[in-house]
Amino acid sequence: MQEPMPDAPGDAFAGFGPVGRALVWLCKLGSVLGGLIFVALVNMSIVSIVGRKLAATPVPGDLELMQMGSAVGAAAFFAYCHLTRNDVKVDFFTQNWNPRTVAWLDAFGSLLVALFGVLITWRTWIGAMNLKEYGETSAILGWPVWVAQVLMVPGFALLAAAGFYMCFHFITHVGKGAVK
Repeated sequence: MQEPMPDAPGDAFAGFGPVGRALVWLCKLGSVLGGLIFVALVNMSIVSIVGRKLAATPVPGDLELMQMGSAVGAAAFFAYCHLTRNDVKVDFFTQNWNPRTVAWLDAFGSLLVALFGVLITWRTWIGAMNLKEYGETSAILGWPVWVAQVLMVPGFALLAAAGFYMCFHFITHVGKGAVK
């Protein structure tokens, strides 16, 4: 699938200012890094499975690595998903409503996403610092668990920023009749 060029017809980011475009770039970077994490996890799983079947030598701690890596990788996708309006929406009832009303509802929904992003960023950071304080490590590898949790914080912070930006975007474009 090819993404439309900026300012081209059908551009998902039409109407975004310089702050919005910078946020899109950061969110794309986060998504690419999250994707690379998942590619590495798939490769590690293949090596572990083949090693287990052929030589009885799986990758030590493969499940721990999968759990920690999946959490970090998944956290990196949420912000870009929200900026491109590809998160889950139930618009069955609102599809025939006035575009201004729908834009206000979208602004409210984005505000809720932003507030959730702030909450989960804060609580993930606090949880990671508690894990660090208590010195919790993974069972097999003995890696500090707090590191994986801290690596989720930037993705959640970007989600909060994306939510606030989209709320602002919807509100400022309500007077124009429709939001792209």
